[in-house]
Amino acid sequence: MQLVQSNKAISEPSEVVSRYLEAIYYMWFEKEPLRSARLADWLGVSRPTVAVGLRRMARDGLVRMNGRKEIELTPSGMRSAESIVRRHRIMERWLTDSLGLDWVTADAEAARLEHAVSDVVEQRLYEVLGRPMTCPHGNPIPGYSEASPREERLSSLAPGQGATITRVSEVAEREAPLLLAYLSQRDLTPGREVSVEETDVVGKTLRVRVAERDVTLSHETASKIWAVPRGKS
Repeated sequence: MQLVQSNKAISEPSEVVSRYLEAIYYMWFEKEPLRSARLADWLGVSRPTVAVGLRRMARDGLVRMNGRKEIELTPSGMRSAESIVRRHRIMERWLTDSLGLDWVTADAEAARLEHAVSDVVEQRLYEVLGRPMTCPHGNPIPGYSEASPREERLSSLAPGQGATITRVSEVAEREAPLLLAYLSQRDLTPGREVSVEETDVVGKTLRVRVAERDVTLSHETASKIWAVPRGKS
């Protein structure tokens, strides 16, 4: 992770707008196509509802549509989104590191608490926690660190390749909480060394070695795990 300068405090958007900004940021970070239909699915609301929300956000200078009809965060929108995500990930660290909650519970509770925490409390928590660089799932805390430019999806590695897991996709955190528990139970967590033993192109699975045991993953699941291949670190 590369240390970067923290952003200054900015005005807080409403809770609804915060949910939109957070979801857009996560999809952007995972390099997903940012279309309104996908955003509606993520948020669990209708497409007309998302269309109305995006129009209001565009009016307020938070988002815009590019030439491919994909949603983009404006510089102002990006600053707001980073502030929301930073607070969420710091809250997750507090809930796991200090209160001992598991991955899944901490993520859900952080989503409830993040809107009620002031900048003062956020900064104090960050200091007390020892200035963490990532959330418990390895995703960088905006303003304090960045994802490694060398990381790749585990699904893209070839048989025989080894790697160090860096993070679990935020998409898995929000859309598949059971997957978070599944990965945790199988030691597929940040910092773990893994090696790809076999890939099944037809069945779209791969078998990996982790913590002295083999685990078979679907291609979709493996695509939600990011790792730095050996020799690139």
